[in-house]
Amino acid sequence: MAASKYSRILLKLSGQSFCRPGEFGIDGPSLESIAERISQICKNGPQVAVVVGAGNFLRGETFSKASHIPRNTADYMGMLATIINACALQETLEKLGQPTRVLSAIEVPAMCECFIRRRAIRHLERGRVTILAGGTGNPFFTTDTCAALRSSELDVDLLIKATKVQGVYSDDPEKNPDAQLFEQLTYDQVLEKKLRVMDHSAITLCRDNNIPIIVLNIFEKGDITKAICGEPVGTKIMMQQ
Repeated sequence: MAASKYSRILLKLSGQSFCRPGEFGIDGPSLESIAERISQICKNGPQVAVVVGAGNFLRGETFSKASHIPRNTADYMGMLATIINACALQETLEKLGQPTRVLSAIEVPAMCECFIRRRAIRHLERGRVTILAGGTGNPFFTTDTCAALRSSELDVDLLIKATKVQGVYSDDPEKNPDAQLFEQLTYDQVLEKKLRVMDHSAITLCRDNNIPIIVLNIFEKGDITKAICGEPVGTKIMMQQ
């Protein structure tokens, strides 16, 4: 088994990875598939932190626009939904024998621990998958920004954004079949080209802390393992070489 090139990574999972395409909620087989992939990553050696989204339940901004609920409240509802995903993933990982802890930016003591940087690092050092829920704990920030923030706080070597496409494209590949897949980009190129891969605040935070990002397809088996072992996969975003 190939060893990981990185000692500590953060995996950003979208809410859609918890359900079947076009559906909502949590799909058992999809959840088990994610857990198996994460368990496999751990066997390759790196410490693993995970940030989960909640698009399979609710997106705060979208829900606010479609209802009479203020954006602040809608965003907090989305944060609570990430805790649902996090707890489901924790239970599934532990059934596979992988010790896991959920730390949340919003206090829900009956279900998970409060996020404290030193506590999170301690869990990682002890070989526990550390799932970071509740976003940043503040409205108007996405879970992509949360992933960049936690990556910076926890001194990770690599941020992997797991999506439903192969990487970063010049345009939406589902709408434009001629969209170009980029193998490598710099942070500044992502910002200049206004590529919709992550929030610009997340890209800027990773740039300022020199955290490389790999964008790949969560549904392609083996791609995450390839990424952490240094094999070319998806799109890599980093400083200019």
